[in-house]
Amino acid sequence: MDTTSNDLDSGQGRVIDITRIMEMIPHRYPFLMVDRLVNVVASQSAVGIKNVTINEPFFQGHFPSRPVLPGVLIIEAMAQTAAVLVVETLGPSAEGKLVYFMSVENCRFRKPVGPGDQLHIHVFKERSRGNVWKFRGEAKVDDTLVAEATFAAMILDEK
Repeated sequence: MDTTSNDLDSGQGRVIDITRIMEMIPHRYPFLMVDRLVNVVASQSAVGIKNVTINEPFFQGHFPSRPVLPGVLIIEAMAQTAAVLVVETLGPSAEGKLVYFMSVENCRFRKPVGPGDQLHIHVFKERSRGNVWKFRGEAKVDDTLVAEATFAAMILDEK
């Protein structure tokens, strides 16, 4: 089954599996923060899925008695979801290019995320001009908002 075709999940947009994500962005374990994208609508929005497990290396120290997904990694998951959306929008010529953070604004962490949670990372393109893109992101667990931010990124070709 081709999971990069117009398969639907939750009603709209494309589904992009982990194999295709790794073709689109250069991130790898232990820093690949999204497992799947659903509802991908080029130039508009996407939802990244991150299955949070106790096997994540950062849980050894953050925090051993109460494992909590570091907030900065939630923001990184938003950025990676946005990067896949950028590549989906620009097409194959953008595959493997680096997308760098330029700014993070209005960031709020509302509730801790831990092992066993499934993070749904909603990103919405606010605007783009040239190689600079601005997004609004929301991270949810079971439809509960756990984090939000507005961020800008720049896509560069460093090959």
